[in-house]
Amino acid sequence: MNYFQQFLTRQAIMLPVSFGSWLYFLLGAGMGFVPATGLLIAIYLAGDFTVRQVQTTSEVKRLGMTRSEFKHIEHQLGEAKSKLRQLNAHYGNIRSVQAFRQLNELNKLSKRIIGIVRQNPKKFYNVEKFFYAHLDSAVELSSKYALLANQPTKDEEMKVALQQTRETLGDLNEEIRKDVKRALATDLETLRFELDYADVLTGKERKELDAAETKSLPLEGDDSDDRKQIGS
Repeated sequence: MNYFQQFLTRQAIMLPVSFGSWLYFLLGAGMGFVPATGLLIAIYLAGDFTVRQVQTTSEVKRLGMTRSEFKHIEHQLGEAKSKLRQLNAHYGNIRSVQAFRQLNELNKLSKRIIGIVRQNPKKFYNVEKFFYAHLDSAVELSSKYALLANQPTKDEEMKVALQQTRETLGDLNEEIRKDVKRALATDLETLRFELDYADVLTGKERKELDAAETKSLPLEGDDSDDRKQIGS
């Protein structure tokens, strides 16, 4: 889903249409500035909505999905972006270098998964655990860690809790790395297939070339060679 490209397409259609209509209402129909501007806004909003629906229908058909599936995935992407903002909000409250690195890694991996699914919504089904569980756990753990880390005094029990939270964040990083691999699994399989196919073609071409070269070589005891030797 290339939202930016879709946005540019809508603007390329609606801006000339709405502005042209505004000029007609203002100059051709003799309307006042305020009612003409009101109609301009109405035409733009109605047209933008219509074109957006056409784009969504086209995208749904291209992906081979139902409209409800598409909308659900769009909703999950929006929720994930919101959760990611919550995750990033804890950066300033973390003092541990290790925890900061873990949080930064979680952020990068999560952005990558969201980007992959945004480009190909079907990959959502490869990483449902990320959207339904892993990202929620990341937000909850980082919030817990930030809360504990900012306590003015830390007894032994709190230090143990901080260490356990760091370890759990590390485990969660590993799970989200696996989510990234799952998101890319079909791409890797396609790449392997294409490489294998290229190897087969290359091997076939090499065999054909070797066979052609073999045919072009003079055979031992060839009469033409004998005649050349006698003539010399």
